[in-house]
Amino acid sequence: MILQALAKYYERIPDVAHEGFQHNEIPFVITLKKNGEYAGLQDTREGEEKKGRVFMVPKAVKRSSGIAANLLWDNPAYVLGRPKPDKKKDINALTERAGKQKESFLNRIKDILCDNLDDAGIAAVIRFLESENYEKIFSHPLWPEIEGKGLNLSFQLEGDTELICQRKVVISAVTDLETNSPTGTQTCLVTGNQDMPVRLHTAIKGVWGARSPGANIVSFNLDAFKSFGKEQGYNAPIGKKAEFAYTTVLNTLLAKDSRQRIQAGNASTIFWAERKHKIEEWFADIFGQPSKEDSEQDNKVIKALFKSPETGVKPVLDDRTKFYVLGLSPNASRIAIRFWYAGTVGEVKQNMKQHFKDISIEHGQNQPEYLSLFRLLISTAVQGRSDKIQPGLAGDFMRAILAGTPYPGTILSSVIRRIKAEQEITYPRASLIKAVLVRKTRFYNTTKKKEEIGMSLDTTNGNAGYRLGRLFAVLEKIQEEANPGINATIRDRFYGSASSTPITVFPHLMKLKNYHLAKLENRGRAVNFEKIIGEILDDISDLPGHLSLDDQGRFAVGYYHQRQDFFRKKQTNENLKEER
Repeated sequence: MILQALAKYYERIPDVAHEGFQHNEIPFVITLKKNGEYAGLQDTREGEEKKGRVFMVPKAVKRSSGIAANLLWDNPAYVLGRPKPDKKKDINALTERAGKQKESFLNRIKDILCDNLDDAGIAAVIRFLESENYEKIFSHPLWPEIEGKGLNLSFQLEGDTELICQRKVVISAVTDLETNSPTGTQTCLVTGNQDMPVRLHTAIKGVWGARSPGANIVSFNLDAFKSFGKEQGYNAPIGKKAEFAYTTVLNTLLAKDSRQRIQAGNASTIFWAERKHKIEEWFADIFGQPSKEDSEQDNKVIKALFKSPETGVKPVLDDRTKFYVLGLSPNASRIAIRFWYAGTVGEVKQNMKQHFKDISIEHGQNQPEYLSLFRLLISTAVQGRSDKIQPGLAGDFMRAILAGTPYPGTILSSVIRRIKAEQEITYPRASLIKAVLVRKTRFYNTTKKKEEIGMSLDTTNGNAGYRLGRLFAVLEKIQEEANPGINATIRDRFYGSASSTPITVFPHLMKLKNYHLAKLENRGRAVNFEKIIGEILDDISDLPGHLSLDDQGRFAVGYYHQRQDFFRKKQTNENLKEER
């Protein structure tokens, strides 16, 4: 299913590579005269990151510890016999190996292009390599950087606009090589058609945390993986056309500048529709990391999503365009599938709207109306760092959003753990807890018609955890007003125990409250606080000895709601004073 969807999407990719080719970064291009003499060295890098231009080049060979050269492009060791310096290795051994690599590079050109050696470009490369007159290149100011970093090199004929490896004779020779195989044909597991199976699949690059040369989704590199004595890719025969299509699509969508990839925790996530659709343009704005230039980009798209029915657009459920989301992460030398979603655009839109309704909660005026997936996830991580997000959590969370299913239970435990560690209930954390509890009630408690937790303060909510959270917020507010400018409140000392074992803390806090109320100069304010406390404790006969994880979440939301209510009333009073 996954490979089929990827192979089908290949037909939509603009500027696709020819069969047997791939797009690859070539930072430097050696320009040659027709007689094979060196004519110059082009630096294709640009931008702040100094990334080289991407060219269509013959598909890279598979390398392990042996020597295998690419066709007409490679690193300095293969092209010119100059190894990348390594203080940990013997320079003589490196130089000797580089000589063999250079020989392999030249022999590969002669072997594959044996019928086209009279072509001007190919002939120039062979003359240049055999002359070994490289001093002008080695004396170039940028050569130390090229050699030190092992940057890729290729060739171009003076006056041409294309690389020599892009000439028609090279494309034709590589294509012929791809279509001739001694293994015969088999039924391709992806297309169902007869095709020549691929023994080694093209490496997939761009997965965060994976090996820089790339890794594979389909591979069989140990005896334990073999079946009926078949070697490597022949265990799961995938034809050359399907293999080329799905690997090209993955490398294209995973490219750094791709607008159809996001980083969801440790999962490099790509997405696409079966045909061109606007969802491919705004999906990243909703779920990806907000742009530094436009921090409200995600909110603009979400607002447009909610307002689409008002603009006369047909109901989202009518949109049956297939939509796919694939999450990938490294696993040793392979790539693991972290999650896979296949649905329709209509289903995705509807479930996303429901998600944003579920996470909606009262917040400050200067805070974003809608929270992106990235903002929510980093609220569960240590120090708010994306690399500290719990492994697998992002994938499980995104899958629940897309499918409209209950959120993973690990979210609630992760958020509560961070709150207790930092003694801070932020807008994203309260939003996450509220969403998990609301969706859990909707799916597993069908007898309740009303949502258990709303967007703002609910004085009718009788849950002990919710009420004790409100009480804790009131007690903290009393302490703050009794001691203006206080550095640490009861939240810093008692939040963890108050939210998990209330009976051990609240008797002491209630006594402390009397001391703080006595310090208030405004007696009317003190009476008002007493009324709020009385209303909160009205239905609580005994303090619970322990709160469940769900009730600890309700405690956090109750605290957050009560604090927001105090803040809103303060703003209202200040506005009234300004009007007067």
